[in-house]
Amino acid sequence: MAYPRSYWVDHVVDQQGQVIQQGTLQDQAHFNNQEVGISDNNLAHAITMFKQIQEDYDYQDELKTLDLAMNSLPWPFNNKETTVALAQLRESINYGVEVNVLGYSGGLLGNIRVADRARNGFKLIHDGSATHVQVAVRISGGMTDPMLDESDIEE
Repeated sequence: MAYPRSYWVDHVVDQQGQVIQQGTLQDQAHFNNQEVGISDNNLAHAITMFKQIQEDYDYQDELKTLDLAMNSLPWPFNNKETTVALAQLRESINYGVEVNVLGYSGGLLGNIRVADRARNGFKLIHDGSATHVQVAVRISGGMTDPMLDESDIEE
């Protein structure tokens, strides 16, 4: 909805005090209209600035293909953690990790879970009896900032 603009008119009288032009009233309706317009403008500016901040973030997904590591112990003790490093430091650990199994051999698949999320990586744990598991991993979110690196972080 467009702002209902007020066109202000000066109050003009002649030398005898006769009104030549009736001026715009300086009343609650006119002043509140200004306040609403100023408030809406400030809100629109804040939304625009927020949108710009969001557009400055890099939302590209990160794709990886991995072979999950196994130790030499027999099942059910072969659940070795596989560390996955992220290509870019995330601002938070609130990123999504989608794991798709491409293939497995040497036993049953079991479960694959994500553990120990950090801003620079996470771990995948496979608890099945398969000796070879290949997965595709998609990492998305976490509000990655293309200008952020390890030296910018204060612990």
